[in-house]
Amino acid sequence: MDEYQFKTLCELARDNTLSQRDLSKKMGLSLGRINYIIGALIDKGLIKAERFRNSRKKLGYMYILTPDGVNEKFRQTNAFIRRKTVEYEELRQEIEVLKREDELMRRRIYAVGEGE
Repeated sequence: MDEYQFKTLCELARDNTLSQRDLSKKMGLSLGRINYIIGALIDKGLIKAERFRNSRKKLGYMYILTPDGVNEKFRQTNAFIRRKTVEYEELRQEIEVLKREDELMRRRIYAVGEGE
């Protein structure tokens, strides 16, 4: 599953009445790309499309996550959290090293300035 399929699953989990046009605007992707993503998610069995009559007196689609879709969203969300937690820890450690190096440099500069 790619990033855009995951983001589409998340958007549809929040609001399953979003049209493809709404998704296109929200995600900054072309309508054709959204149509392709929706088709791929339907083919994978992660969402299903149900027709309904919307407020504009036209038929629209409601995209509903299937049980497999809910499980996949859960799995992808947990993988994302694990990946970002590792990145956060690595970045936090890098910042600590930089802070220590900065402090050492400040002390050296201060010590050199006092000796003059």
